[in-house]
Amino acid sequence: MNVEVNNESGVEIDAHGLMRLSRFVMSSLRLHPECELSIKLVDEDTMARYHVEFLDLPGPTDVMSWPMDELRPGSADNGDDSDLPLGHLGDIALCPTVAAAQGAKAGHGTWAELELLTVHGILHLLGYDHAEPAEKAEMWDVQGRLLEAWRAPANQVEGV
Repeated sequence: MNVEVNNESGVEIDAHGLMRLSRFVMSSLRLHPECELSIKLVDEDTMARYHVEFLDLPGPTDVMSWPMDELRPGSADNGDDSDLPLGHLGDIALCPTVAAAQGAKAGHGTWAELELLTVHGILHLLGYDHAEPAEKAEMWDVQGRLLEAWRAPANQVEGV
């Protein structure tokens, strides 16, 4: 899985860690091994500009997603990758300074917040949403299970 991380935020971030997390999520959701994802880390001014331009909402936000090829998770893992969707999943913009403030408020720190926002952004690219209570419950459930699996000690070994 090809994951590109471009840090234009001015904040030092573990780009390799974001790539590993993204590949883990994409693999867990059974996307094609050659699927592509782009992540851009931006400052608050850039994120505020995106927020107004694309959602007509003021101020910076934490994460925004732009799906490309309308990919969806593959069917049950049966060892056959022929049914897996291939293409460019899309683009995600993350704002580390907003993530830092949210992580501090939530009591789990910047990195944990960036993990959550990355998973959240990928799920949006796959069509998950949280506008309605049932959609939100489903998205939060999938997001929570992915984060729990990612944070399991076995996945924290370098290269996973």
